[in-house]
Amino acid sequence: MSNTPEELAFRDPAALASFGRLEWVARQLVEGFMVGQHRSPYKGASVEFVEHRQYYPGDEIRHIDWRAYGKTGKYYIKEFEEETNLRTYLLLDSSGSMGYGESSLSKFQYARFLVAGLVYLLHRQRDAAGLICFDNDVRVRREPSATATVFEQLMHDLESLEPGGETSLASVLEKLLPTFKRRSRIVLISDCFDDLAELCSLLQQLRHQRHEVLLLQIIAPEEVEFPFNKPTRFQSLELAGDRKLVDPIQLRQHYLKQFEAFMGELSKFCRNHHISCHRFLTNEPFAGALQAFLREYNDR
Repeated sequence: MSNTPEELAFRDPAALASFGRLEWVARQLVEGFMVGQHRSPYKGASVEFVEHRQYYPGDEIRHIDWRAYGKTGKYYIKEFEEETNLRTYLLLDSSGSMGYGESSLSKFQYARFLVAGLVYLLHRQRDAAGLICFDNDVRVRREPSATATVFEQLMHDLESLEPGGETSLASVLEKLLPTFKRRSRIVLISDCFDDLAELCSLLQQLRHQRHEVLLLQIIAPEEVEFPFNKPTRFQSLELAGDRKLVDPIQLRQHYLKQFEAFMGELSKFCRNHHISCHRFLTNEPFAGALQAFLREYNDR
């Protein structure tokens, strides 16, 4: 039985890579779910005029700028941005380790689709979305906005970005912390494989500054199961030339113990500090993972 691209995308995240433009994929994954779901975190917010764009069939007539029509003879729509006190920064880990992926999408590819879906969601609701992509340094930064121009820029940034380089999450967050001037929603998308004490310290500082913090942890199935059963050469994706040949059978129990301890400590910290933490495996149906997050996002 044949499947439409949309049906395939909901079951097979790896199929998304062949579907063309990121914006199209994001729209397919989000649009149906979000109909009638929007609840602004602040009631009674006003709106502010931001820019004009060309009128397209289906746009609301009440947003046509008739004064501009009188001057140009063309229809233009006034775009508005909701003046809420809570803007969203999407922080995407673009370091080399995010490029890992054996049997499905890489962690970065999966994260990119997830971020694109969130950007589309926020744009659809006229919420201000910004993007920060980083390794050891900030590679892309777009301040939060709800305009069509910034939406297109964010999609272009995500399309053109590739993972690479080392990173220290704590170091990057420390640099970014003083730049968040207003209370915001900070969404960190990463595998979070870093010094746990340092990472938690910076996340705690974000909470102390009254930011809403959401953690989206992207993990490959191999990192959870460690299924390797013969001598394997492991290579660092962040440190060039760093390779180790190991017997995974001897290493497996120790690795799984360390992995589970790390995940448990991170989960405990997030619970204790009111940080919403979601974990997504790169072989899980993408739409299900996105929807699970969006339901909580709208219920907060």
